[in-house]
Amino acid sequence: MNYSTEPAVIIVPGLNDPTPDHWLHQLACSHARVVPRPPEGAHLDRDAWVASLESTVSAITDDIVLVAHSAGVLTVVHWAQRPSREIQAALLITPPDFEKPPTNAPEIRRIGAAHGWCPIPRGRLPFPTTLAASTSDPFATDRRVIGMAEAWGSRPVHLGPVGHLDPAAGYGPWPRATSLLTELISTTTHSTTEVHR
Repeated sequence: MNYSTEPAVIIVPGLNDPTPDHWLHQLACSHARVVPRPPEGAHLDRDAWVASLESTVSAITDDIVLVAHSAGVLTVVHWAQRPSREIQAALLITPPDFEKPPTNAPEIRRIGAAHGWCPIPRGRLPFPTTLAASTSDPFATDRRVIGMAEAWGSRPVHLGPVGHLDPAAGYGPWPRATSLLTELISTTTHSTTEVHR
């Protein structure tokens, strides 16, 4: 794969559209494309989200870096079980745990079971990834998220107590998204294809 040019950045959001004050929305406005939300009635469905990601990826001829937040992380992981093409890398941020969420988030377990998100794939991902984890996420324990990082072969980044890294937790602007993305692109730009196998 040729990494001589800047890759296309594709944002894979969670199950809810990012609000204008969400750092993900601000990142999208700056220089990225967003995977379209599936139609009403399918907006919680794993297969619909994977199909939307596939449609977005297949329409781009440039190298691609994904930035995924919340359930968007699991969209990427499910898509990666049968990717249609190579991508350069993915930045994965605060995934929820649909299998064993914290006891105060039973709705997460219901969504996971009813809409195809479980089981969460545990195979090594076929492209480099950085996974940013929170120690105070209401939708996943940091121990479970770090376990996901280990299974996927991701480089873990410990963010500390940042909640679900959304406006409800005070984010809003999050400049570190840009720095993590820049670092990921830089470290994978000169990788050989062996890294992606």
